[in-house]
Amino acid sequence: METKVRTPHEVFFMPQRLLVPLFQRPYVWTREKQWSMLWEDIRRHADLRRQGRKSSPHFLGAVVLQNQSASVGNLPYWTIIDGQQRLTTMQLLLDAAHQALTLVGADTLARQVEDLIRNPEHFCGSSEDRFKVWPTNRDRAAFNDVMAAALPVDYTILPHRDSRMTQGHQFFSEAMTDWLATGAYESRAEALTHVLLNGLQLVVIQLEADEDSQEIFETLNARGTPLTAADLIKNFVFQRLDLPAAESEASYEKHWKLFETAFWENEVGAGRNAMARSSLFLNQWLIAQTAENIGVREVFSRFKYFVTHDLDAAVGDLLPAIHRAAIDYQSWTETARVKDGVLDRLTLFVYRIGALDSEATKPLLIWLRDPALEPVAADVENRFLTHLESWLVRRSLLRLSTQSYSDLVALLLQELKENPRQDAATVTERVLREQTSGNLYWPADEEVRTWLATAPIYRRLRRGRLRMVLEAIEDHLRGYDSDRPSYAGQRVARDHHAIEHILPQQWQTHWPVDDVASRLTRDNHVHVLGNLTLLTRGLNSKVSNGPWLGETGKRAYIAQHDVMLMNNDVRAVSADGWDEQKIDERTEHMTRAILEIWSTPAGHAGIHSGIATQPSSYIGVDALISEGLLKVGQTLIGRGRTSDVQASVLPDGSLQVEDRIFESPSGAARFVKKRKINGWTFWAVDAANGIRLDDLRSQYSLQFGVDVANDDDQESEVAE
Repeated sequence: METKVRTPHEVFFMPQRLLVPLFQRPYVWTREKQWSMLWEDIRRHADLRRQGRKSSPHFLGAVVLQNQSASVGNLPYWTIIDGQQRLTTMQLLLDAAHQALTLVGADTLARQVEDLIRNPEHFCGSSEDRFKVWPTNRDRAAFNDVMAAALPVDYTILPHRDSRMTQGHQFFSEAMTDWLATGAYESRAEALTHVLLNGLQLVVIQLEADEDSQEIFETLNARGTPLTAADLIKNFVFQRLDLPAAESEASYEKHWKLFETAFWENEVGAGRNAMARSSLFLNQWLIAQTAENIGVREVFSRFKYFVTHDLDAAVGDLLPAIHRAAIDYQSWTETARVKDGVLDRLTLFVYRIGALDSEATKPLLIWLRDPALEPVAADVENRFLTHLESWLVRRSLLRLSTQSYSDLVALLLQELKENPRQDAATVTERVLREQTSGNLYWPADEEVRTWLATAPIYRRLRRGRLRMVLEAIEDHLRGYDSDRPSYAGQRVARDHHAIEHILPQQWQTHWPVDDVASRLTRDNHVHVLGNLTLLTRGLNSKVSNGPWLGETGKRAYIAQHDVMLMNNDVRAVSADGWDEQKIDERTEHMTRAILEIWSTPAGHAGIHSGIATQPSSYIGVDALISEGLLKVGQTLIGRGRTSDVQASVLPDGSLQVEDRIFESPSGAARFVKKRKINGWTFWAVDAANGIRLDDLRSQYSLQFGVDVANDDDQESEVAE
């Protein structure tokens, strides 16, 4: 290993090829985080040189190169083990400088810069040899387009004009062109060229072909844009494969490339964390293999140990296994997103645990459908999923702690691995029934029935969870989850309908009562299960706070425009009105349906010890409206750099941003910021005075003496 401090001139001048391995991640630097700061440093040093003032070279960081014994034509060939973002950016920067210098007539200086970008023709055996740095597979087309474009580059016609490669080149070109044009270009061109060639420094670590590059790669990972667990695992696996370049690339195309698509790169929630779906999947896949509780920060280190010490098969057999599991995983996830139509038992389970935010149970599904193992019989799989779903839903209804779910999944996997696969349902039932701690027990019928009889469930559950429960009740009435044929012909549309209060939240106008006791009783019935139903969003807005009876009342509109069986039952018993007694009776009927849908084994007692309940309330925007803290139609403003973004408050408490409607502040904020974010602190009610939506929620909490639990970060967009 040789380590030297080098300038760009020393790094790039000699004919050579610096190749980014296909298993490296794509180019990720951006204007906001890297390009602007790099250009400002270069400009500052160039200005100092023009003023005749000395400055120390600007340090860009370290790169690791590994010599390859095989050559590419007559060119020395190095693999970029670490630092591809820096080296690729330097090439974009130098090529943009070549263009800027050429356009102002500084041809000699432009040729000096060009020598650091392109290899002489007589060294090039193919078109790919002309560039001294050659990116990973995913970025090559965009890199080649912009680097080979005729001058001056017309960025608007480039096939990959939206890529970061093109955007970076355009940014540097425009910045340098503008700077050169602000004064005497001769002195500015000389100063800029000097800084680019000799005023920057890199620590270059050069490894011989037989040296272990992985350790250095992992050590340097803390710098720059952090690598994900998937990035590290990809690098580790392909290094271990040690295949010829063509075979390695073929393996990448066949088994890994899918992880670099939008589905897998999207960030998803994992408890309180957010991570790329590819990294989360690899975490869950590893848990399925090891039957251990592996934290999201431990994924790579445990994967490395697993491959080194636990894996019986060759590393080459690992990629196909991971790929097959990933294909299944993506299929379940995407099918579960479809709002209409039939779902098989497993994809219905995936949809429902998505509503419950229970990513912790996904390793069980990976184990269940592992193509390398004996297939589990369909009836066994159905019972396995039914037991697990019952345990999850019942605990969710009671708002019980989820903090030990990963421990339970690991324990269950251990038991499943020690028993025949066809006993999966029996083992799962036994393990769940054996749990007695408050964090893991399986609630019995009586506890669920007692809780739902009076619980303000609308204030206890996040909207997506509550909607899923109401959908399940409707499907139950339609004959699903039983051996009976469907009475309605299809399942209710999923994650689509609005949750409606039959007795409205603002009942005082059209549903008055005479005395204080009656008002308190009515208030206590507004948010219970029997007063909630599903309606289309259009119908929900139409009938929201109106009276029940009369030609323009809720009952008449529902009779004319609604097809829900649960609402047929409501209309059948409410010809003379809707009151607290009918709400209690409907709560009992709906609870009975819940206990049938998510049943427990005969005789299950649900015995447990310790404190299990979480009595905090879910406070939505609708609650703030009902108490006059917010007004319908009021405009919320994004905070910080998104102050030009507005959200409008709709009557049911949802927020409209542009032409899209979101059920929660966090869902709307995530649409704006393109990442997981707390919408309650993002949206400002009064930007001038710094009043946030969260401040109104705190006011509500103090006024009514309730603890607030707004776990709404996963709320989805609502279809219009």
